[in-house]
Formats: sequence, C-alpha cells, structure tokens
Amino acid sequence: MNFRSLTRGDAVVIGAAVLLFIASFVDLYGNFGGNAWEGLGTAIGTFMVGVIGAALIIVNRGLPQPRKIAGLDLGQVGAALTLAVAWNFFWTLIDLPEQLEAGAGLILGLIASLALAAGAIATPLVPALNAALVGAPKPQPMYGGQPQQGGYGYPGGPQQGQQPYGGQPQQSYGGQQGQPLPGQQQAPAPQQAQAQAPAPSDFTPFWFAVPVQRPLYAEDGSPTPIAELAPGTWYLAVEQRGPGLVAQTQDGRRGVLQDTTGIQRG
Repeated sequence: MNFRSLTRGDAVVIGAAVLLFIASFVDLYGNFGGNAWEGLGTAIGTFMVGVIGAALIIVNRGLPQPRKIAGLDLGQVGAALTLAVAWNFFWTLIDLPEQLEAGAGLILGLIASLALAAGAIATPLVPALNAALVGAPKPQPMYGGQPQQGGYGYPGGPQQGQQPYGGQPQQSYGGQQGQPLPGQQQAPAPQQAQAQAPAPSDFTPFWFAVPVQRPLYAEDGSPTPIAELAPGTWYLAVEQRGPGLVAQTQDGRRGVLQDTTGIQRG
C-alpha cells in the first residue's frame, strides 16, 4: 500500500473512526450504565460498521488499483456504510424513549459518525480535503549545475549523456580521442548518420510529482490505464504530448499523463 496517496480528508475519516471506536466503550445512556459492548447488536451492528466503512475507504485509497465489490469500489461501499451509521445515530437520538437519557457514548457516537460521513463524502468534492496529506519529497540539491549522485526515480539520478568525472571526456588507451592508432586510417563519418540525427527539441525533460493518484494511459491512445501515478513519487516527463505529458515510471514503462493540473516540478 502507498500511504503517501492519503489525503487530508482521509485523515478526518481516520480520526472520526478512532473517536467512534472510543465512544463504543462509553456509557450510552445517562441514567443506565453500560456501553455498546453490553449488546453485540449495538457494538457490531452500529459502531463497528462505521469503523469498517472507514477502513474500506483508507484501504481503497492506498491500493494501486481500486478493488470492486458488486461493481462498486471499496471506497464507495465504505462511504455508504458511514452514511448508514450516521443515519442510525441521528434517529436513535431523535426517537429516544422518555425513560432514557442520552449518555456520553451516544452523543459522542453521533458526533463521530457525522464527521466520518462528512469526510467520506466531501473528500472527493472539496479540493482542500483532496490535497495530499504527505507532500512529495524535496528534490536533492544541485552542485555545479549537475545533480548529486542518486538513483532512478528521484531527481538527482544519473542522466544520459552526462560527462565523466572532471568534466573531460575519457581518452582511449594508447592514444588520444579522435586520433587513429599507428598503421590505421581514420574512417570518415558517414553522411547518412548525420542526416538521421534527430532535430533538437525545445522540450527539456524534468521530474514531477502528482498531487493525487492519476492514471497513465498507453501512448497508442488506448482508454485502459497502464499504470497509476501516486503522490510522493517522482516521475520523469520525457515529452510534451498536446496538453499532456509522456511520463516514464521507475520500472521503465512510458505512457501519457492526460491530467497535468497541480503537478509539482522537481
């Protein structure tokens, strides 16, 4: 699971689920002792249903590809469960028998269930809640105009065509570069190779990170995503493709990122 894909709304969901679980151990009614675990129907059928709904939302967010149950992904099922729990708590307090007084557990459960349902429903709709909880790591510092040594997948990795150490091209053993050995003639550069040299492009490859999960589509225009770009990971943009970017993942796969809004350049 990629926990860097969690959003601020997911943090609200997690906090509300923890509060709901704590409320199950507090007295439900003020004039009668006993918490929700005195009867498993209330504890499992109400309180834990909300906790399970929150767990489904978080698990679905962390998976590389959404999992589905009966045609609905786990996040949608979890959101439906949180709404059902909030609805149950609301009408339980509204229709409370006269001989019973609402206790701290019932009131706390209502507050937690409302916050849980609000976080589950509002997260995809409110940009502030849909923002990444953990930002992408900072790019490594640059020294002398060249990235510091690093691995692929992060700014600072070795780049193709980089000069050797010291900034001077290496010389062949027994002679200088570009000079033939004794008894040998230097072959002329074929004109065909020069004609096939690619024309310079104005696009400069750069590293970037996405604010939320974004699908990466095949370069041939296929509607099926070939990968899922996750927040907190740096990807290499190698080409401009209309309004989108041709991006390369750490395992070497290339595809088109159609939605480039809000990306962070490295």
